[in-house]
Amino acid sequence: MEELYTLEREVGRGSYGVVFEGHMAKTGQRVAIKRLPCSKPECIELYLQELWAMRATARNHVNVIALHSCLLQTGPRSLRTLRPGKLPLRLVESVLKGTVVGPPQGGERNNSQSNTQRRVNSVSRLQDRTNTVQARAKPQEKTKSNSSDSTTPQRPQNRARKRPAEREEEQAAPLRCLALWLVMEYCEGGDLNHYLLSRPPDAQRNHSVVRQLSSAVAFLHSLGITHRDLKPDNVLVSVTPKGPVVKVADFGLSKMSEGWMDGDVTRQHFSSICGSDFYMAPEVWGGLTYSAQADIFSLGVMFWAVLERITFVEEGTTQEQLGAYVCKGRWLMPIGEALWENTDLQLCIPMKFKRAPPLPPPPGPAVCALLSDMLSSNPDSRPPADQLEAIVRSALKEDSH
Repeated sequence: MEELYTLEREVGRGSYGVVFEGHMAKTGQRVAIKRLPCSKPECIELYLQELWAMRATARNHVNVIALHSCLLQTGPRSLRTLRPGKLPLRLVESVLKGTVVGPPQGGERNNSQSNTQRRVNSVSRLQDRTNTVQARAKPQEKTKSNSSDSTTPQRPQNRARKRPAEREEEQAAPLRCLALWLVMEYCEGGDLNHYLLSRPPDAQRNHSVVRQLSSAVAFLHSLGITHRDLKPDNVLVSVTPKGPVVKVADFGLSKMSEGWMDGDVTRQHFSSICGSDFYMAPEVWGGLTYSAQADIFSLGVMFWAVLERITFVEEGTTQEQLGAYVCKGRWLMPIGEALWENTDLQLCIPMKFKRAPPLPPPPGPAVCALLSDMLSSNPDSRPPADQLEAIVRSALKEDSH
């Protein structure tokens, strides 16, 4: 093992894994280290999808999170680096068989694998700290909860969310199938919710975020990658002297379309209902087949929320999040769900009432027209990703005059 990593603190915990702030022992470079326990075949499948997508993006775009390396934990105190372009065959077998596959009786016999396995002194500490650290709220969640406006509308608690089934609580005992460790670049600004809502509104900053996100999605679609879960939680922020650099992350639900024809990623269709309800396109809500244009819809919801600083409170929490919606009495309805129920629904862009003052100036006519196109109930009416960045820049420039 050429690089050893140490863990400093937990910075995030989700349904599938835990993210730590860490450092490269030799260089001191700060990194984010994500531990994905391989305890269930359905979870392993998501991990391999994320790994494959992040390897495809490599470090080729400033607005997509960079993967430094991937480590396979093969024992309580042993890690080995996965070679570029290779997937751990035992985990692939677990996905195909639908059951976690353990090591063969008598130990591993693969000489090529055993030659790459080395003892890592810090791994025992990684394992121990991962299994004993207690879940706690993200730092940004504490910040947002203090600033939550009592007038901010809330999502009704009795509404079910259309998301993949969450895995059970991670066991404290050592896992027989162990884990994948993804070592990624560290983003000190937190996610997009935390970064923007912890600062006063700034129109120029908002415009920069919108331009960067459109560039990132255009890059992903050019590689045949459909993200399928674009939302502020999955956009991280790196703070630089020239301003925030946003980075699309979390590719667990992404799909790679190697067979898409004529460079048109929209010709590849999917059928799995997945994502986060406030950002899901109407065709996804309706259980229809959908294409990469569903990403454009999710991006439109994010753009609208960022530009007007629209927030809501998710069910079961007290934390404000960026997101646009349709009001149904005192309750909120995701835009995609509302458009699925009524394709002729006319969205009020910009919103006519205050959400979280102070507010930035409302978007101009050109940007409002762009948002309407991105949030169209007809996927074919939404601008394709390869044209979106130019359209965004043109609309922002037009409205500035």
